Amino acid sequence: MRKSFLRVAAALALTASLATAACGRSTGPEATGGGGGGDRSGTIGIAMPTKSSERWVADGDNMAKQFQALGYQTDLQYGDDVVQNQVSQIENMITKGVKVLVIAPIDGSSLTDILQRAADAKIPVVSYDRLIRGSANVDYYATFDNFKVGVLQAQYIVDKLGVAQGKGPFNIELFAGSPDDNNATFFFKGAISVLQPYLDSGKLVVKSGQTSFDQVATLRWDGGLAQSRMDNLLSRSYTSGRVDAVLSPYDGMSLGIISALKSAGYGTPANPLPIVTGQDAELASVKSIIAGEQTQTVFKDTRELAKAAVQMADSLLTGGKPEVNDTTTYDNGVKVVPSFLLQPVSVDKSNYQKVLVDSGYYTSAQLA
Repeated sequence: MRKSFLRVAAALALTASLATAACGRSTGPEATGGGGGGDRSGTIGIAMPTKSSERWVADGDNMAKQFQALGYQTDLQYGDDVVQNQVSQIENMITKGVKVLVIAPIDGSSLTDILQRAADAKIPVVSYDRLIRGSANVDYYATFDNFKVGVLQAQYIVDKLGVAQGKGPFNIELFAGSPDDNNATFFFKGAISVLQPYLDSGKLVVKSGQTSFDQVATLRWDGGLAQSRMDNLLSRSYTSGRVDAVLSPYDGMSLGIISALKSAGYGTPANPLPIVTGQDAELASVKSIIAGEQTQTVFKDTRELAKAAVQMADSLLTGGKPEVNDTTTYDNGVKVVPSFLLQPVSVDKSNYQKVLVDSGYYTSAQLA
């Protein structure tokens, strides 16, 4: 399933030809006007941040297919983690007259001006997974319970180490996501809400002393940056003793962290790898979990997230009411954005078969 997505996405990327788009595709005729309308004609603009993470490829494909099944055309673009690419892509979509914009921002605070142009053209905006900040022109937000993601990661560490039962002290190092992604702060706050009592009691010790979000944030969720920082932490703070757990917020970072740990001699019977968390259940990380390296990931079923975003956009265009279940949490600095939150699930070696394979998210062959 996922492999076919990636093959299709790669083939299509080679033939894309939008002048300012980094990569992407359009399907069907261009829409003739933006906003409003009660039918299901015209084009939906879908702006995704990058193809470097397999989940964003799947997110884009899932939404495009669901919109097309309803009768819409789609213009799906990937910004290659370059903010100006994404701004230019959205500008093109507005010029072409898309009816709705669904945007997963690269930098949540960089779209204020371009979204004013969307508002002037009466094009509604659905923020997808990452909250768009600093703009009143965000109509709805589809995401997961991001605070709970961090809670699941930290609770897994606490449970596996047994610190609630009095075991310890244990050494832990903390990583957070990109400072320009609003979700990163929610993940980190959720994790710290669980870890703080044990940090205060000394049952968990951060030998590096790096405990604030600013100290542990990782720009663009970059696995190479995470690996480099883990290398530095090990060389500076662990000349004696070992690290017992690493809070990692994302699978791509987790694999980089594990590479640094293995380079420092972890991963042997005498010096096993620490607990390493993650997020997104990316294929490489699930295989790593099965192999006994990465310990845990948080699964967010992006098929369901795509459904939520499609329902919001379709309702905006057909006179329905977008479904929301949170109207208080997600303040983007200008307004509280009505949101629909889905529930994440903790996955490790004990339940990956049930959660990921039995649900059809991966096949057994993909994980072999």
